[in-house]
Amino acid sequence: MVAITYGPWGETLDELVDAARRAEKAGAEVVWVPELHRSATVAAAALAAGTTSIGIGTAIALGFTRSPFVSALEALDIDEMSRGRFRFGIGSGVQRLNEDWHNARWGKPVAHIRETVAIIRQIISNSHLGERMQFEGEFERVDIRGYQRPFTPYRTSIPIYLAGMGPVMTKLAGEIGDGWISHELCSPRYLKTQLLPWLEEGLQRAGRERSSLDVVVSAACAIDENPKVAKRWNAGLVGFYATVKTYAEFFEFHGMGEAQDAVIAKFKTGISSDQLGDIVPDEMVDAMTLSGTAEYVRSRIAEYEGLADTIKLTPPTHGLPPDMTRKAQNQILEMIPLLTGGV
Repeated sequence: MVAITYGPWGETLDELVDAARRAEKAGAEVVWVPELHRSATVAAAALAAGTTSIGIGTAIALGFTRSPFVSALEALDIDEMSRGRFRFGIGSGVQRLNEDWHNARWGKPVAHIRETVAIIRQIISNSHLGERMQFEGEFERVDIRGYQRPFTPYRTSIPIYLAGMGPVMTKLAGEIGDGWISHELCSPRYLKTQLLPWLEEGLQRAGRERSSLDVVVSAACAIDENPKVAKRWNAGLVGFYATVKTYAEFFEFHGMGEAQDAVIAKFKTGISSDQLGDIVPDEMVDAMTLSGTAEYVRSRIAEYEGLADTIKLTPPTHGLPPDMTRKAQNQILEMIPLLTGGV
């Protein structure tokens, strides 16, 4: 049975933590936080402090905008706060985000993330031992001497999940990741025919079994008695992804290449990203998200059985006022116990 996890939303950190507690009570196995409007690691720390048993994950923290050393320390701290409930999801992000927003080095993202993960794991495992820690790569270099973290780590191995949808990054996740996380648009058909073979290739390259990798599908989820209303809630997210030209193959796969081109053309006229949902057709939303009545959404979740290990449900936010996102979140949290047997 696919594990049910959740990406909580909150207009304030207090509301975010409250949503995580509700997900915990409903029987969700993990709560995940992204990195866009909040720091992923700070938000994860808040959830770790505010919950007792549910897993805590970042989905995802940007891998190149903080040093591997800082990333490792943050992971160790959150794992200690949560008493071993943390999983560290990291990803490259896109070039524009790294270079223009963060002034971070981009380079070759797959090779760069491989080096980043190697250093993070080395520091998590060894920082308390006082031994020299070295790594010399194309993009990352560390030579740490005379340092010993004076705290006993809760764990010396913290699961690292990689995010990716392209073939090379997805294969890398299969090779070195403890888990893999999709973006919010990932249909069962695309997972089966494109992504799982890439993950399997990476697993085989490392001599690993499929059971060693947690395959996490992120699913944009909107529930309403009126299916058309639910689709409109998720349209903004689909429009946001459609503006990214590197996802052209993904949209073409679903027969939505022309629809993506129309969104890009409109975006280039200078309209706000919050308005993109207005030009995204319902069939585009339906193909790539979980949008409809609660019964319909549950039937769509069932389609991932035997393909994904875990599904991460997230409420719609793009182009929506807080009250609407709050309503959408409540609908999901009311549905989760029907999937988990929770309260």
